[in-house]
Amino acid sequence: MNYRHVFHAGNFADVVKHAALARILVHLAEKPAAFRVIDVHAGAALYDLHGEEARRTAEWRGGIGRLQEAALPAAARGLLAPYLAAVARANPEGGLRRYPGSPLIALALMRPQDRLVACELEPRAAAALGRRLAADRRAKAIAIDGWQGLRAFIPPAERRGLVVIDPPFEDADEFAKLGPRLAEAVRKWATGVYLVWYPVKGAAAAGFIRALRSSGIGKMLRAELNLAAPEPGRLTGCGLVVVNPPWRLKDELGVLLPALHSALGGAAGGVVRVEALADKI
Repeated sequence: MNYRHVFHAGNFADVVKHAALARILVHLAEKPAAFRVIDVHAGAALYDLHGEEARRTAEWRGGIGRLQEAALPAAARGLLAPYLAAVARANPEGGLRRYPGSPLIALALMRPQDRLVACELEPRAAAALGRRLAADRRAKAIAIDGWQGLRAFIPPAERRGLVVIDPPFEDADEFAKLGPRLAEAVRKWATGVYLVWYPVKGAAAAGFIRALRSSGIGKMLRAELNLAAPEPGRLTGCGLVVVNPPWRLKDELGVLLPALHSALGGAAGGVVRVEALADKI
């Protein structure tokens, strides 16, 4: 695997994914019992937005950069506050030079009793992940294929928690693997919360959603943000599937996604969708 997220860190898709991640963690922390976060495609954990790779694409300017400058409705700003606080924590000197990946966003919102397992296989990202998590006793970085990690680390000892599944979608069969692997994980740990990110490109995403509808998985929430009408070869939208979503999450995403569509420059052809895929949520 050669995928390097640094070229895309902080883009609109990261904003959508990490805003939802932060809301789920806020809800998990409302109960005193410890929980575990298992991030099976964790990446390098922290990205230099002024480095050569990020400057080459500058995708973050249309994502987190644009969001920080946007005038948001009060309700959306309140829901985004934990996520934006995690981004600020990665930039203690102020401004926006670094962007935290999902492991650091998770750690920013976890409590002393909670734990994180972060999996990454790509050698440079795995080495960076290990360095960045080494000082936090709540976290463990493991150089392992994410799909193997998904099988190896569930169910966790805490019995409460979140699995983050964010494959690079480098391989043509990634969507074909994603549905069955998710269903297998849910059978093994039926009470866990699962957050799955996917790109909206061509017909693959629609086929994935159709497969999930008939997968037998219980409570599922789907949320999609498309900034523009689909365009071949260009990422204009992304989606999330949440298995066992916290009960307020559907309403929260119903507030957040339209606000993000506006704040991130969504065009008239863009679409926002928040719906239950299975059971009543």
